[in-house]
Amino acid sequence: MDKTTINRIQDSRRVVIKVGTSTLLHNNGKLDLRHFSMLCRVIADLQNGGKQVTLVTSGAIGVGLGKLGLNKRPDETSKKQALAAVGQCELMFMYDKLFGEYNQTVAQVLVTADVLDEPKTRINVTNTFTRLIDMGIIPIVNENDTVATAELEGKNIGDNDTLSATVARLVDADLLIILTDIDGLYDSNPQKNPDARLISLVDEITPAIRKLAGPAGSKLGTGGMSTKIKAAEIATSAGIPCFVIGGSDPDNLYRIFDGEKVGTLFATGGKR
Repeated sequence: MDKTTINRIQDSRRVVIKVGTSTLLHNNGKLDLRHFSMLCRVIADLQNGGKQVTLVTSGAIGVGLGKLGLNKRPDETSKKQALAAVGQCELMFMYDKLFGEYNQTVAQVLVTADVLDEPKTRINVTNTFTRLIDMGIIPIVNENDTVATAELEGKNIGDNDTLSATVARLVDADLLIILTDIDGLYDSNPQKNPDARLISLVDEITPAIRKLAGPAGSKLGTGGMSTKIKAAEIATSAGIPCFVIGGSDPDNLYRIFDGEKVGTLFATGGKR
């Protein structure tokens, strides 16, 4: 990154962070309390330091599976909705508890695509975000899976990577950060090629960049690198830089604002 880009990232104040299911849960579906606690600590510290963080979280269905002792996502949409309802309660309980330990107040914001698409309700949601952020409250956002089934049925419009980019545009964010189970975008599959190279900077999302993204997600989640590139396109087209970084070490968030090279930065091509 050049000095101008580094300075812009470090000066970012309004930040949207998206955390994926694989970052929050063990492979057996139980909450990864160590990572969960570390993530909340770092975000609370960033908030204390003057950042205005909005958190977009996945994990409701995964948490619901673990809560009910199940080890496989059901195929029926209605069962997924029921799991999401159970898991969302547990998810918000943990966020409220852990952020509360660092004297941070959180608010739950559940949205659906139709709410964000319709002008009047979109304005209402935007106003809510604005007021929460102005009050120093951390909005915690998820898609309302009990009524919105796009993600549950495997349609691209419903993934939380896309949601995070949409939220970043809604709140006029300075930066979007997507935490995932891989360090960033590689020039080939690192699980198959030990010589795969991490691409630290993407100036433009070309067909060749899109081709690098595989379709696979974790067994508990729905996303993959392709949805992260789609999210980066939405964000950067609005002049919002987007990082895709490994979520296994929440301290990577500090490294971004310290100007260190971490993950993949999708730059804005001079927008803004």
